[in-house]
Amino acid sequence: MAVTIGVDVGGTTVAAGVVDEQGRVLATAQRDTPSDDPRRTEDVIVELVRELAASHDAEAVGVGAAGFVDAERSTVLFAPNLAWRDEPLRAGIEGRCGLPVVIENDGTGIGGGIVLGGRLLRGRFGVAGEIGHINIVPDGRRCGCGLEGCWEQYASGGALVQEAQELANASPAMARDLLRLAGGEPEMITGPVVTQAAQEGDVAALRCFDVVGTWLGRGMAQLAAVLDPGLFVLGGGVSAAGELLREPAGRALLQHLTARGHRPHAGLRVAELGPEAGIVGAGDLARDR
Repeated sequence: MAVTIGVDVGGTTVAAGVVDEQGRVLATAQRDTPSDDPRRTEDVIVELVRELAASHDAEAVGVGAAGFVDAERSTVLFAPNLAWRDEPLRAGIEGRCGLPVVIENDGTGIGGGIVLGGRLLRGRFGVAGEIGHINIVPDGRRCGCGLEGCWEQYASGGALVQEAQELANASPAMARDLLRLAGGEPEMITGPVVTQAAQEGDVAALRCFDVVGTWLGRGMAQLAAVLDPGLFVLGGGVSAAGELLREPAGRALLQHLTARGHRPHAGLRVAELGPEAGIVGAGDLARDR
């Protein structure tokens, strides 16, 4: 049975897994992302590939890199939340691991993929789908890409955490359960903490999901005006919250949709593969290289 190794490089974690032809993840490993050091980030990827390849006869490696990847799927041109700038990542990994490597754009914050007729739409220069950097709030929050007001600053896992931490600082009484789960320290509030508190009915946590979900729906409505998709799929770590995120996002999508009530509109689902979607996708990409 042919297997590949998929690597999902995010702003905080590098996760890798052995993926079979049915998309099953047979083994996994992960490390923290040294986001300010391109060479060390490559080292971490190589370490993970070698670790998994030692016990599995992998035929190729796919890397989902959180950045703009060139049309040859070789070089990371720019990474908003990592230190990659014109980084020849494919050559570096191939030379050290001895396996064929394919690099593809993946996102931290809000990453996007536009699928048309079963094929990923990559754009003329390979960097299509950077939907997280649509400007949604003029002169808004500073983004890692260098601009202000990008969508991912308001509708991502990081935005959920920021909203919860700000609320806990401003109104500790309202965020009592959030703070309890975080050991009393607002800066220790994480995405899983917000999700757990919301699942337990915490008012502050539910408010945070409502805010982030609303921003998510507003942005999807803008995309619908341009692309008219048949389906939006919510993935990534924050999607583990399920209906806590999908419901307010779906409500805002319909509220801000152009010509609502007079047109068909896209469905909205949560990704079935959950947090392993990046690994599976990267592994599949390597198989189909």
